[in-house]
Amino acid sequence: MCGRFVLFTTGERLLDAVGTLPGVTEVRAPRDTPPARYNIAPTQIAPVVRLGGEAHSEALVEPARWGLLPHWKRDEKGPTLFNARSETVAEKPSFRDAFAKRRCVIPMDGYYEWHEKVPHFISRDDGGLLWAAGLWDTGLDQLSCTIVTTASAEPLEWLHDRMPLLLDAASAAAWCTGSAGSATEMLAPAAPTLRAHLGARPVRRDVGNVANDFPGLLDTVGAE
Repeated sequence: MCGRFVLFTTGERLLDAVGTLPGVTEVRAPRDTPPARYNIAPTQIAPVVRLGGEAHSEALVEPARWGLLPHWKRDEKGPTLFNARSETVAEKPSFRDAFAKRRCVIPMDGYYEWHEKVPHFISRDDGGLLWAAGLWDTGLDQLSCTIVTTASAEPLEWLHDRMPLLLDAASAAAWCTGSAGSATEMLAPAAPTLRAHLGARPVRRDVGNVANDFPGLLDTVGAE
């Protein structure tokens, strides 16, 4: 699963990163870019990137509720749909329409996972952004999103049995703009070349409290 993540790449740095997606010639953030966040949790606001316009050349960076609200939803009762399993996302009623027509990517500098009750921070060893495959919808008249997850794979299979569906830049653009059929073919753990750059390290237990949101959460355990 993916239940907490981090995005401290903001402002022009975020827009520049979005601009590297293949085919993108214009990047807009109509409601500005988000502030740096170190402990984004379900039901909170997270940025999503959607591709549209002529030839999908326009990228929109917009704030969305993390927890999908399908277009037919009449209230916020029920489970918070912050993750969608790759094995069932194309058929499950809560996700199938969004999977067919409304795919997006969610940028993150890394995410947290717990192993033996110890939080770990997962990120790229080169400091690059991660692109998580997502879905969006507009139930209850608000933009919302979910992160697609897959079975875990090396080098992180020891940490948890699930992980976000992570994409490189080319795959991120294809995920957003391709057909449902082509998206179905992408429902697998991240490519080995991407996973080779992933690492996990134990961090402060303060991450467990969603009220905590500060850079020190990323301190390696013991490095006070």
